[in-house]
Amino acid sequence: MSGVQQAMSLLIASFHKYSGKEGDKFTLSKVELKELLQAELGEMLGKASDKSAVDRIFKDLDSNKDNTVDFKEYVTLVSCLTVMCNDFFIKK
Repeated sequence: MSGVQQAMSLLIASFHKYSGKEGDKFTLSKVELKELLQAELGEMLGKASDKSAVDRIFKDLDSNKDNTVDFKEYVTLVSCLTVMCNDFFIKK
């Protein structure tokens, strides 16, 4: 697989590693999202253990307001973080 294909595969696997522990296997609950943020993005986000920060992230990601984060909403987070990292490294 190419590097981009590997990255896509990792994004999918990471989502499904946490989704469905509390119900629907195709969505993340707030608890599942918090676990994913802490384990996978903890160093980058820093405050993933802060309940109010997780609540804000969850609310912002849940664009259809169904009280879950689906794969599309999750990819939005990863895409935004990737753009921010790219911008950071370009400036350095």
